[in-house]
Amino acid sequence: MAVLLQQIINGLSLGSIYALIALGYTMVYGIIQLINFAHGDIMMAGAYIAFFVVVYLKLNIWWAFLISMIGSALLGVLIERVAYKPLRNATRLAPLITAIGMSLFLENGGLMVLGTDIRSYPGGLITNAQLPLVIFGIRLTATTLQLLILAITIVMMIILQYIVHYTRAGKAMRAVSYDADAARLMGINVDNTISLTFALGSAFAAVAGILLGLYYNTIQPLMGIMPGLKAFVAAVIGGIGLIPGAMVGGFALGIFETMVSGYWSSNLRDPIVFLLLILILLVKPAGLLGKNNTEKV
Repeated sequence: MAVLLQQIINGLSLGSIYALIALGYTMVYGIIQLINFAHGDIMMAGAYIAFFVVVYLKLNIWWAFLISMIGSALLGVLIERVAYKPLRNATRLAPLITAIGMSLFLENGGLMVLGTDIRSYPGGLITNAQLPLVIFGIRLTATTLQLLILAITIVMMIILQYIVHYTRAGKAMRAVSYDADAARLMGINVDNTISLTFALGSAFAAVAGILLGLYYNTIQPLMGIMPGLKAFVAAVIGGIGLIPGAMVGGFALGIFETMVSGYWSSNLRDPIVFLLLILILLVKPAGLLGKNNTEKV
């Protein structure tokens, strides 16, 4: 039982990062039905922006979070305007291929500009002490970094829920998601709404990139590939296009991955994650929280 609870704690920390990345996938898909495969690489860019802020500008980690979110949001909007907006009325395959191309461009561009060296955030940015926990009378341990990751994720999810449900911009996002043409007729600027969606998703990816860099203590130009794919899996498992689905999928995937690593083998966690995706799609194609929509013809 102690090992099980400890793995759950570890899984919640990792799942929090997946959930933050998955939110970007699901927001963009909910608005324009596009899988933005460059999203994981935007996360990488956010991690590097924070690294340069703390190393060269000598600012603290909280300034790094803020500047990285702003920089990644601008990068996300730039990518949307340059690569996706011209294909708004094209077939669905065209923007999907463009997204893959943009992902490869960012990865290889990162290798050319940043090099292949693995970097680490300076020590002392965040105190990472061991904290004793007692759950159901069982003594466990968690680090302050794990608790901080979980706390930041919960706070940002609450902020996103508030934006989506209680602000004018959030109402516009929901209207465009439901029917873009009708929203345009009602005076909503659809292009700006889509750009705002990319900006929010990219800002969340930046936070995830920083947390991932702190969690593993390494960043490198290809760091966004596997976490980005796993976050996409998490979004699909929870229900692509649903914000609560991204949260549930991220936490579930993180716990599942740590269970496989702890009870079986860490070498098998990646293949089993994608096997889980196949099984979920076979049993419940719309995801855990999704609903199958029937069309009358």
